[in-house]
Amino acid sequence: MGYREVMRCARCGNLLALPIAADGRCARCGVDLHACIQCVSFDTGSRFECAQSIPARITPKDARNTCPLFAPRTTVERETGSSGPPDARKAFDDLFK
Repeated sequence: MGYREVMRCARCGNLLALPIAADGRCARCGVDLHACIQCVSFDTGSRFECAQSIPARITPKDARNTCPLFAPRTTVERETGSSGPPDARKAFDDLFK
């Protein structure tokens, strides 16, 4: 099994394509993608809810903004799917080896 870097919507978990456009929206829930909640620096425990040093609070956190420090939050997930269609006959024959 391999691993891959993916970006998921912070609201609905929908798998998103990288890179994201500045005016992009989630296809499933419609939330803006260039927003604080989608950023790697978003941290509810930090000042202004940002791990970066920003001069003022950006609100709302799920609305599109033009922050120059924005970097999409990605995660590394295990690839669990098969690489191609299964060969049913081979799988059946392998049961009796």
